[in-house]
Amino acid sequence: MSKLAELGETIKASLPDAVTGCTVAFDQLTVAIEASRIVDVVKFLRDDPGCRFVSFIDVTAVDYPGREKRFDVVYHLLSPTLNERIRLRAQADESTQVPSIIEVFPGADWFERECYDLYGVIFTGHPDMRRLLTDYGFDGHPLRKDFPLTGFVEVRYDDQEKRVVYEPVRLNQEFRKFDFLSPWEGADYPILPGDEKAGPKV
Repeated sequence: MSKLAELGETIKASLPDAVTGCTVAFDQLTVAIEASRIVDVVKFLRDDPGCRFVSFIDVTAVDYPGREKRFDVVYHLLSPTLNERIRLRAQADESTQVPSIIEVFPGADWFERECYDLYGVIFTGHPDMRRLLTDYGFDGHPLRKDFPLTGFVEVRYDDQEKRVVYEPVRLNQEFRKFDFLSPWEGADYPILPGDEKAGPKV
């Protein structure tokens, strides 16, 4: 058994109610956890002498819209003592309230706000759960797989009104025709002025 697999089993044995599984792939340990127990898990990983994952790196999410619990909320931590990284993965749906880990890692503040803004994952106990990257009145969460590619509104500066204006998206061109011919063969267009300089086609 590898060192990472042993570490995973140790974490699983120490937190049997919080950890649901662990895997090692591409020399990285991934631990599946219950979303409601995330604070207990990161406290253990930070404080336990055998772990010492004291460096917080990231919080993000992955969207699987076909699943009942569509989101994987993903945390990355680093242990300088072990010289290892760990990934925590918790499943959540649109109404799951994931506890904020700010009390353990204050640096998670803007990462949790970004995750809420772009995916709609709700973090309870966060002191300032506002959108971070989109505007205050923005409709939807842009990194969800079911978010329309065009968005819902377009923003422009109106020079007459001297302010930013929000308007519904208008698709002026419903259909586009693309030429998928090989660039080596080229398209069979008629002769254009100036083509005669290139010489005859071979």
